[in-house]
Amino acid sequence: MGVDIAKAALAAGHNVVATGRNTEKVTKALGKNENLLVVKLDITNPLEAEAATMAAVAKFGKIDILVNNAANFYAGFFEELTTEQIQMQLSTSLIGPMNVTRAVLPGMRKRRSGHIISISSTAGLTSFDFCSAYSASKFGLEGWMQALQSEVAPFGIHTTIVNPGFFRTELLTKESTNYADHPVEDYNERRTQQMEFWKGANGQQSGDPVKLAEALIAIAGKDQPPLRFLAGADAIKTAEQVVITLQQQINAYRDLSSSLAYPA
Repeated sequence: MGVDIAKAALAAGHNVVATGRNTEKVTKALGKNENLLVVKLDITNPLEAEAATMAAVAKFGKIDILVNNAANFYAGFFEELTTEQIQMQLSTSLIGPMNVTRAVLPGMRKRRSGHIISISSTAGLTSFDFCSAYSASKFGLEGWMQALQSEVAPFGIHTTIVNPGFFRTELLTKESTNYADHPVEDYNERRTQQMEFWKGANGQQSGDPVKLAEALIAIAGKDQPPLRFLAGADAIKTAEQVVITLQQQINAYRDLSSSLAYPA
């Protein structure tokens, strides 16, 4: 998805700073362009986030739009995921975007303008079997971004949470997906079914990342970009079901929930 976003931004005439742990791989994917700067960045390292920000400002003068897009996927039932795997999931999908945003925010705040776009997931709206660590990172991203919205809005800085459905990206490839490696026998049958599903979904996702990239460029160009963008018909369907379920939960115990105040 990051490559497609960078290509769409370049095609629209924007300056782009593309980052990655392997800069050769990034350069090979994007080619050479006078409006492109490729910078090494491991987003889990705050010092590299600072260095990448400084390089971007040195090259282009400022950063107008930040897209937090890096992700990985530690799949597995919670009991079968190790503490280290959960930490690695959170480091990349939650703490990483925080590190980069922390590095970029001072410049945006000083200029009283900017736009921070963070890629969440439908797994940030509701969770599923086998996605406990991934959803924890995305729910955390959602909570952080929602708080950030009100914190930075007075400085003229916009924020957008993007909830993609299933898009045909590299997230489910062998390079990006890691499976739990602490098997518990009680989960054997369901684990087999889940792994068949996730491995079979790779390359079959209905969403086109090129179209998503173009949509994000359009959103970034708006004077008042949305606080949230649901990307894909499946994402809309998931969000609508979350609303229905939450309303059902509210109604089921409305009287009991409303009876908990101190007596007047």
